[in-house]
Amino acid sequence: MSTPVRVAIVNDYEIVVAGIAAVLARHDDRIRVVELDSREPVVSDVDVVLYDSYGQVQGDAIEIDDIMDGSRAKLLVLSWNTDPELVKRALAAGASGYVSKGSTVEELVEAIERTHAGEQVTPGPEGDELGRWPGDQLGLSARESEVLALICQGLSNQDIAERAFIGINTVKTYIRTLYRKIGAGSRTQAVLWGMEHGFSPDRTRVVVDGER
Repeated sequence: MSTPVRVAIVNDYEIVVAGIAAVLARHDDRIRVVELDSREPVVSDVDVVLYDSYGQVQGDAIEIDDIMDGSRAKLLVLSWNTDPELVKRALAAGASGYVSKGSTVEELVEAIERTHAGEQVTPGPEGDELGRWPGDQLGLSARESEVLALICQGLSNQDIAERAFIGINTVKTYIRTLYRKIGAGSRTQAVLWGMEHGFSPDRTRVVVDGER
């Protein structure tokens, strides 16, 4: 029996890393999650760092050195945004692979294993979103949630379009639909709602079983 791939999951939002860890827990014979990081660098000896791009910089703006903090692990980007140019930029910046959040759990597990084996993984067809995100239980889609997270970070519509690599009109559409869902009539009201419902970035590190 092969040894499970040791994985650290990284994102600024604790609910996001915990959601992905819960998904991978079903395959603990193949994947062993040993560290969960929110706004903290990886400190454990792991094989693959899974970087969830929710609410984060993307493409060649990913601060890989800061995330890895000297680790020789491979970095696999997990994102709903699979624009070929964005994927190309992330790989050129040093990411070892890129997988869609529309993958199945089995596809994600395989992507982690293939990345660990030295293959360069790129996105396949998309399905349902993996994991959890702030506001998911309150009716926000993953993309509406991410736009609200970026609003709560103080980004303008143009900033959000550039960060999420989507068109400005798409950003405005997400804003309209999320405002309607949360009952907000202004950006200020949306930010206040977000701050009350888990849209503030976290700073946590969980090392499982004392693994270092």
